[in-house]
Amino acid sequence: MAEPVDRTCDRTRAWVNEAIRLVEADANRSADTHLHAFPMPPEWGVDVYLKDESVHPTGSLKHRLARSLFLYALANGWIVGGTTVVEASSGSTAVSEAYFARLIGVSFVAVMPRSTSPEKIALIERYGGKCHFVDRAPEIYAEAQRLADDTGGHYMDQFTYAERATDWRGNNNIAESIFSQLSLERYPIPEWVVMSAGTGGTSATIGRYLRYRRHDTRLAVVDPENSAFFPGWVTGAADYATGMPSRIEGIGRPRMEPSFVPSVIDLMIPVPDAASVAATRHLRDVTGRWAGGSTGTNLWGVWHLVARMRAAGTRGSIVTLICDGGERYQHSYYDDDWVASKGMDLAPYTATLERFFATGEWAPPENP
Repeated sequence: MAEPVDRTCDRTRAWVNEAIRLVEADANRSADTHLHAFPMPPEWGVDVYLKDESVHPTGSLKHRLARSLFLYALANGWIVGGTTVVEASSGSTAVSEAYFARLIGVSFVAVMPRSTSPEKIALIERYGGKCHFVDRAPEIYAEAQRLADDTGGHYMDQFTYAERATDWRGNNNIAESIFSQLSLERYPIPEWVVMSAGTGGTSATIGRYLRYRRHDTRLAVVDPENSAFFPGWVTGAADYATGMPSRIEGIGRPRMEPSFVPSVIDLMIPVPDAASVAATRHLRDVTGRWAGGSTGTNLWGVWHLVARMRAAGTRGSIVTLICDGGERYQHSYYDDDWVASKGMDLAPYTATLERFFATGEWAPPENP
């Protein structure tokens, strides 16, 4: 009869215990992110709120994801003292994971496209991470796995584990936070939550929470050019792939990711990249808030839905996210030369937004 095998190592368990304490202490030190009211024409009867995820310690929505991924990996025994953590990322997740890797004292390597903004690369390196570049966006997955195998490290794989690392039932996830912060507003149960998708983890969390809590709120997911999510959702093809990178960093993927859960989404809205950039700049001009391109994608979807609500005579509220701050994109979305080099014409989309807020007419360009 075989003898019992004991793999317990008191020193390893103590290290993991301390690492989990450090990660949870980071959350305990942080107040919740703000929920800003966008200035809307009062006669429209539609309130719009922006949950500002840029105020996290690492400046983006991905701080929540990175914390959850680290706790998930630590609890599963995948990260112990001396483990090299490797991630495939377009930037923001890698910034946040580099922060948590430094917090618990492990090495971190980010595998990313060469087109990643220099501001994000500098942040990763500031937190002690190393950047490993690939020429084509679809190469990040296999290269990250190869590096993890070569170093005996752990490939975090946000695109697989994002939807399962966060407790969608509550426990102060982003959906629960939104509804708590809306509780004293005139429309505390929003008509829509609008969210863009990178891994798909946040949209999965929000969509599941809405159903679990039996809210009538619907989830709209907006998607930039070149992304596989919208055509995959429309056709039902779980293996849909474009093989093309998104120009809106942090969202849109060249393939349907494992963490993207189509069945919890009520509506998907494709958004031209020029519309995303125009909406980002419009937010700055109206509110003084600088945000990244994914926030502009969110907002274009919001204005589409505001117009639908007004046409139907529906009063209520819509919530979306400021995914990250604009300081990371001074050399891209806020740079006219960069925008021109990408062949984007913002003028018709800017005119659409200006006309909408001046007259209430929503008439986006038909042939972007």
